[in-house]
Amino acid sequence: MSCNTVGVALATLALGVCVTLAAAVSQGPSHIDIFGGQSGKVPFPHIQHQERLKDCNVCHSVFPQATDAIKKMKEQGALKPKKVMNVQCIKCHREEKQAGKPHGPVTCSTCHAK
Repeated sequence: MSCNTVGVALATLALGVCVTLAAAVSQGPSHIDIFGGQSGKVPFPHIQHQERLKDCNVCHSVFPQATDAIKKMKEQGALKPKKVMNVQCIKCHREEKQAGKPHGPVTCSTCHAK
């Protein structure tokens, strides 16, 4: 094996490691407490949703991947109250329940923690 071939192999391996690490870093925390307004925060098992949904854009097409994005958007008037919880979360959970699949909570009070 020539030095050139070894160099290319090492560069390819290094690139693969960098891509893998970047993907792991961009996944965010495994658990998030989401701003839930006057009803209290919503403990959110982020990692479970990532594993189940696979596509981050299912949620993040509505709000960015940033700390307190939902809270900030609501304060700016860019996101209507209950849009995320009712349109995104509960709707999906109910669809999964109707399909006979494992699902998350389907009522407000089971998520919000005062």
